[in-house]
Amino acid sequence: MQFQVFKDGKILKDFTLTGAVLFGADKVPFRSSKYINFKDGVIDCKTRAYEPAGLSLLWPVDGFGEVLLSTTRLPERDEPYILNLELARGKLMEITTKREDWAIFEQTNHLDYEAKEVQSLFIEALENIGDPVRASMVADKCLGKALLYAEQLTVRHAEMFFSARMKNRGFARSSLGCRIDPARLDDKKYLKGMMELFAHIGLPINWAKIEREKEIYDFAELDRCMDILGRKRLLISAGPLLEFRPECLPSWLVNGKYDFETIREASYEFISKVVTRYAKYVHIWKVISGMNANNHFKFSFERILEITRTVCLAAREADSRSLKMIEVVFPWSEYYASNTETIPPLVYVEMVTQGGINYDALGVQILFGKDEPGMHIRDMMQISAMLDKFIAVPKPLHITSLAVPDGSGSEQDAPQPGGTWHKNWDQTIQSKWIETFCKVAFSKPYVNTVSCESLADNSDMIIAGAGLLTNELKPKKSFMTLAKLQKQILQK
Repeated sequence: MQFQVFKDGKILKDFTLTGAVLFGADKVPFRSSKYINFKDGVIDCKTRAYEPAGLSLLWPVDGFGEVLLSTTRLPERDEPYILNLELARGKLMEITTKREDWAIFEQTNHLDYEAKEVQSLFIEALENIGDPVRASMVADKCLGKALLYAEQLTVRHAEMFFSARMKNRGFARSSLGCRIDPARLDDKKYLKGMMELFAHIGLPINWAKIEREKEIYDFAELDRCMDILGRKRLLISAGPLLEFRPECLPSWLVNGKYDFETIREASYEFISKVVTRYAKYVHIWKVISGMNANNHFKFSFERILEITRTVCLAAREADSRSLKMIEVVFPWSEYYASNTETIPPLVYVEMVTQGGINYDALGVQILFGKDEPGMHIRDMMQISAMLDKFIAVPKPLHITSLAVPDGSGSEQDAPQPGGTWHKNWDQTIQSKWIETFCKVAFSKPYVNTVSCESLADNSDMIIAGAGLLTNELKPKKSFMTLAKLQKQILQK
């Protein structure tokens, strides 16, 4: 399968494939990303199967930014497809699908006009398909207007249900939350910023820092944090207790050659000790995180399920009162294209649910703004459509880590390989994006909470500049926007 790549009506000779994956049914990636190459204006995609496939990649769109977009699933053929046209087709297909899902059949005159304009441009592009240059130029114009229309449609749909939820008093003080840095809790200014806005605090727990030597536990920092937070009227979400990334596992366990039984027993013992020690403080235990994508020990699917079952049981036996949460990461599953020991997130959740594993809530991380699988910018309709897929999960949904950059992590006018939204990232764009996202997420009745990844900037952040406060603890525009949103959702 091949795609011709045009820019302003000219074949592109120089193009960087960023975030490129091939996908099949349900947009699950094929394990074939390394077979996607660009040369002489053509993207060449080799698949191991003969079923139709689609292509996703980071794509610049004039007037909208640089976002990850997808074609529809297409059959293999000798003649190359026009990528610009197929990306427009993919977006129009998504718009049609979501309008049906959301039952949006009547529109305002403004949106109706835009819908007809997008449709007319796509028809014009198809009529010129024999002239790839002309077709690509019309398709580019179509795609730009389609993205703006899709976002307006998404925001309109979200605001309608968000307003209805507010009228029905469907929010609590803990609906908005934030993850904190334990090392900064002694700073009164940091504590003040936290208490000004949030009644829901995420307290990170790293097994690697607590059990540096086998069976020797250091709870000093956690004791201090629980003592400070426990005196406040806060909802405390603690964890993840278990995460199978090397930096989150004790060095003795990572460097040793232990069998599955030993790893499972060590996990059970650690979780039992932590949960028992802090049960009186914690309302939500984030028991296990990222098991769909982070599998350092290369467990089989059966063992992934077994370790999930074991740690959920350990947490429940130590504390029957609090909520037990399982968290998934990278909800679009791009990592699946290159890592054979992983599972698409919804497949993992379905396996856990059908396996009878006892958990109370599902968490989802949404981190954007970095050139890594799963962190490339997407438009709001894609985000809303992804959240819609979790409606079938029989548990409440929590957005546990939300992050986009403020532009401070890159030099002025430097390329931003993770993508952009309307303009280059700055505090204003970050603030607007977070506000729009929160309204989209909270328009879903099954989304209980939205938590930001970090209260304040620091050098160890996954997404540079994602904090709501600067490193000097000055409020950013996003902090002020969330303060207004908090007042709005709690109004009597």
